[in-house]
Amino acid sequence: MPSTPEIRRLSGAAIAPWLDEVARLRVAVFRDWPYLYEGDSDGEYERQYLATYAASPDSVLVLALDGTRVVGASTGLPLADDPESYGAPVRRAGLPVEQVFYFGESVLLPGYRGLGLGHAFFDQREAHARALGRFRWTAFCAVDRSPDDPRRPPDYRANDSFWHKRGYARLPGLTTYMPWNEIDRGEIEHPLTFWLRDWQAAPA
Repeated sequence: MPSTPEIRRLSGAAIAPWLDEVARLRVAVFRDWPYLYEGDSDGEYERQYLATYAASPDSVLVLALDGTRVVGASTGLPLADDPESYGAPVRRAGLPVEQVFYFGESVLLPGYRGLGLGHAFFDQREAHARALGRFRWTAFCAVDRSPDDPRRPPDYRANDSFWHKRGYARLPGLTTYMPWNEIDRGEIEHPLTFWLRDWQAAPA
């Protein structure tokens, strides 16, 4: 069992030097179910996608470091700073986009799972969003996959229970669609449904 990695939180332009490491982790981790992400051959998509985080002064990057090696990363930024494809369904639902802080990926190498880093990623991103003082909701998207998809690993455990315990609720119908290169299938448009936590709601 590896030692528990160091957690480091960065924001705004300070995250730029780390984005190549995050890109590599995204491609490595998202090859697995449920994303089955093949990535692009030249890395251009990763660069364009992650540049949005470097450009946002209120973005956050949480790193998990084993010595100098980045073994996990988690991102977030104000939804108003994110691409239109993510904000559009929130606007259609009548929610004020400027009050939503959006969590991007959380990627962690398999050998470092089970050490509580998933909670650490949420803790750090939520603390960052709350400290900014203008966000009622924190939110993220999860890809929708059929439970009887034959590619689903028999030992796969969804994160729904973990997310519910963190105070997040899935909002059916609040869905965006994103294309990516899926292994052996090429570029396919995928549905991703929003999960939100309302920080003004009474605790359960």
